[in-house]
Parts: sequence; C-alpha cells; structure tokens
Amino acid sequence: MPLVGRPAPDFDMLSTKNMETLNERVKLSDYKGKWLVMFFYPADFTFVCPTEILAINERLQEFKDLDAEVLGVSTDSVHSHKAWINTSKADHGLGGINYPLAADFTKTVARSYDVLVEEEGVALRGLFIIDPDGILQYQVVHNMDVGRSVDETLRVLEALQMGGLCPANWKPGQATL
Repeated sequence: MPLVGRPAPDFDMLSTKNMETLNERVKLSDYKGKWLVMFFYPADFTFVCPTEILAINERLQEFKDLDAEVLGVSTDSVHSHKAWINTSKADHGLGGINYPLAADFTKTVARSYDVLVEEEGVALRGLFIIDPDGILQYQVVHNMDVGRSVDETLRVLEALQMGGLCPANWKPGQATL
C-alpha cells in the first residue's frame, strides 16, 4: 500500500546522535516542524552504501538550508554504526559523518516502511521525505545494487516545498504550472 499522503509510520530507534554513549534515540516526533529525509540502506561495511552516505554528507548543508534533517537507517546495531563511522575511508569506513545513523535492529521500522527483505533481514534502499506535519510526501525504493541521486533528492525536496504543480524535469528557479 502506498504511504505517500498518509501520516508517516512512527519510529523510535537508537542512533549515533551521541557517539560516546550510543543511548540517544530518534523518534518521528523529534522532527515535527522540519522536513525529514530518511533513507534506508542495506548494511554497514558494504560497497554502495558508503557512496550514498558520504554523498549526502557532502551536501548536508544544502539539506539544512532547506530546513531539512537527514537520518540514515539500517538494520545494523548502533555499535556497528559507530565502528563504521570511526573507521577511516581508506579502511572502507565512513571516516566521520555529520548526521545520525539509526539502528532498526528489530527491523520494525523497515517493515512499517515496507522496505524490509524478510529473508535477508536487511532493508532495500528506500528514501522517504516527510513534511513538517509528519505526512509522508515522497517515497522511492531502489534495488540494493543501485545508489540514489542526491541531486534528485534535493530537487524533489525543493519541488515539494514550492507547492503547486512542478512539471517533468522541473529544476529549482523554474516556473511551476
């Protein structure tokens, strides 16, 4: 069932917001009044996932300039997230990022956003944009082998914030219909 246009499924997960204690939770209600770009990825210490996480991190200020927060989610533990964040890029780690990763260790959130591959216990590459009122406005799900476009995510976020009708290939600064 499509989730777009409905209240986003609630969530409550441990995160890397506090890298020292790893006890800070993230909840949907934490993002009330802001746009949230939440994306699921299959697993820490893999090949395509760091390219996406780091590409978003490089453009994080653009998301912040649009009053949007970013949250990455996988079914790994916060301990795995911390190890991956603290591992250098040369050693196939992230080498630090400026937004939190959440641990959907119980797989409840991936299941509620319909991105869980039950047989494997991992999430597909699902990306969701939730508006300041908690309504899911955009969802896209990719095969595990295909990374997402940060340019397209930012374009869609800006289109949603514009309101009105945005034609195909609309770009920020262009007229709407």
